[in-house]
Amino acid sequence: MTLADADFAADRREHDVRSALGDYWDRVRSGELGALPAILGLGSLIVLFTVLRPDTFLSKGNIANLFTQALPITILAMGLVFVLLLGEIDLSAGVASGLCAAAMAKLMADSGQPWYVAVITAVAIGIVIGTAIGWLVAVVRIPSFVVTLALFLGLQGVTLRMIGEGGTVSVRDDVIVALANKNIPVGLGWALAVVCAVGYAASQLLRWRRQRARDLHSKPVELVIAQSAVVAAVLLFGTYLLSLDRAPSPFITLAGIPWGVPLVGVLLIVCTFVLGRTAYGRHIYAVGGNAEAARRAGINVTRIRISVFMIASGFAAISGIVAASRLNSVTPNSGSGNELLYAVGAAVIGGTSLFGGRGKARDAVLGGLVIAIIENGLGLLGTKAYLSFLITGVVLLFAASIDALARRRRSNTGR
Repeated sequence: MTLADADFAADRREHDVRSALGDYWDRVRSGELGALPAILGLGSLIVLFTVLRPDTFLSKGNIANLFTQALPITILAMGLVFVLLLGEIDLSAGVASGLCAAAMAKLMADSGQPWYVAVITAVAIGIVIGTAIGWLVAVVRIPSFVVTLALFLGLQGVTLRMIGEGGTVSVRDDVIVALANKNIPVGLGWALAVVCAVGYAASQLLRWRRQRARDLHSKPVELVIAQSAVVAAVLLFGTYLLSLDRAPSPFITLAGIPWGVPLVGVLLIVCTFVLGRTAYGRHIYAVGGNAEAARRAGINVTRIRISVFMIASGFAAISGIVAASRLNSVTPNSGSGNELLYAVGAAVIGGTSLFGGRGKARDAVLGGLVIAIIENGLGLLGTKAYLSFLITGVVLLFAASIDALARRRRSNTGR
């Protein structure tokens, strides 16, 4: 056996289920927790609120409401994942979402523009805001905390000037309103669920086959099949629940997946592909892990920093549009409440590190569901508002503590 064979033996050795599980447990012990805390927390919360409110929490209507409740926070958190991967922060994302939603609503209500022109304009405004933030952070070298804090205050003034103090702009376009208030046909929902389940399984098996063909380290095929089966079961079971008629009256039918859910699914697929399968995604992780080493490796660190803020603000615009759809209106206070805090909390609870270099797009979805379940479940219990804030804050602090302890553990083990 040559020296090269010895050096790369770990990458080429055969893997069975037992050794793969052992390797995973070793990674967990060394601090690479990934989404495990979020998944365990999600399951625990579901069990807890099911026990406390068995008649209402898992009712058909409340499940659909949970998904709709999580939409704006999840989309906002998905964009913030890109910024957090560099160890930066964007405090203006919430108010940027409100400003973009206000621009969309004003274009449709006052100028009579069609929904697609208004949406494109709103997203473009978000990207421009992100470009300005990125330029100030990456080129002028102002800390992101200071830049985005200034815009957090300034953008609220712009939104207030657009709408007027105490004003409200109604959102009545059928397409925009449908995002958070209408459901896709049941048959189409089942078709999308099957396509997603089959597509995920095919992509995982194809990846496994390519790794085996190149004699690279790969999961045992049994684990690949089991992982695909779990994803398929979640998709199909969720589709089944949302396809049940949840109308309170027998004279109307209310069934199907809310239109916003496929939107989140598409964004999740795109973000996962970008972060996991492209050179750009690898550069983001490299800059987040060690910016100086990335620069010496030839990565344009300035461009990466600017681009992640553009992505975050673009997603903030989409989040604001979905929030406006849910409320059917935009006010000067849109996006200036707890939306940003919940979105950052969702990303961190899902498993994205505040220190940069670790995280995935799925973290936003898992964390968004955790936040929505806490808010929804406590509401069903009739909990006082101050307790809801306290409990959510404790959960976020717990998640951040796990992140800090895991980072220290990784440092001690040399990972």
